[in-house]
Amino acid sequence: MNCLKLTLALVCSVAGTLLAEPPDVAAPRTKVYPWMTLEKWREFHAGDLARAKEGRIDVLFLGDSITEAWDKNGAKVWESNFAPLHAANFGIGGDTTQNVLWRITEGGALKGVNPRVVVLMIGTNNFGLNGDEPAAVLRGIDAIIEALGSACPEAKVLLLDIFPRGNPGDPLRTKVTEANRLLEDYGGKHPGVTRLRIWDEFMNADGTLPPEIMPDKLHLSEKGYSIWAGAVLSVIRRLLAES
Repeated sequence: MNCLKLTLALVCSVAGTLLAEPPDVAAPRTKVYPWMTLEKWREFHAGDLARAKEGRIDVLFLGDSITEAWDKNGAKVWESNFAPLHAANFGIGGDTTQNVLWRITEGGALKGVNPRVVVLMIGTNNFGLNGDEPAAVLRGIDAIIEALGSACPEAKVLLLDIFPRGNPGDPLRTKVTEANRLLEDYGGKHPGVTRLRIWDEFMNADGTLPPEIMPDKLHLSEKGYSIWAGAVLSVIRRLLAES
């Protein structure tokens, strides 16, 4: 019986991956995770829609759980550094490029929002949850950039590296590294997009991830959010001055 349950679980997992939309196709969340029900995902999205109606957003952070946790582990850092810039956090845990693309197109998350700067960091869940390949994830990021250009054409986009995860040699670290390599010249080829490399700041010299920065080798501690803020704040202020 246990073997049968395991086999069925594996079949369902593989089927879910095969049925996933390509990374450049908008799709709402359809998978239930132990840490995120579909109802909770919809609540997060509804919260973003409500925040959009509240008014002024000059800086918009867009992404997955690493971005979402600005409201948790990063709350103190956010309050000191980004709240004064009229920033809003539209990160949702578990999101892939497909989910972010849906939220800002069919989901209407940017309706009535006119950010001057959008900070985008997305893609790690495409690897960890969907098994996508780096080139496909790049197409997903392309689609998001294009959608942002349509939804808020005056906004400048600050495109970040996908943050490191795992240790050197981990297959997921390898995929993230390759995706970031594909992004190296992205900013120079896309007007309005500034690509910022944030990578070494999170790691030891040997490429391992310090537990005081990334306790689970993926998500950030408060110290990690301080590093993130320190890396982007001057760039965001420059982009705001230019907008």
